[in-house]
Amino acid sequence: MKLGAFSVSLSVKDLQASKAFYENIGFSVVAGDFGKNYLIMKNGNALIGLFQGMFQGNILTFNPGWDENGKNMEEFDDVREIQKQLKANGITVTPEADETTTGPANFMVTDPDGNVLLFDQHR
Repeated sequence: MKLGAFSVSLSVKDLQASKAFYENIGFSVVAGDFGKNYLIMKNGNALIGLFQGMFQGNILTFNPGWDENGKNMEEFDDVREIQKQLKANGITVTPEADETTTGPANFMVTDPDGNVLLFDQHR
């Protein structure tokens, strides 16, 4: 399976304070919007998303169709195909992506230790 770009999505209390902290360890803002309470930051191939007030806990995020620069990949596995494969492997998917659609969609799984993985396709 080609899962696309990987990042850690962090639930933060203060977006400005988190931005300053991650800038001090070498990250820079590459996308996002303070008005929408999120920023995407990058250092080399490492990506983190800072999200204020959007969800509880931290999430491991995969973006099928994007590389680590947020650029469209020519070849990628559609999020619905990834979902089908995971379900066939006995992994519980909740919530599920609608498999009758095309384009942007997402779904989530939880690993045995309670870590949430988001598969989020934007195209």
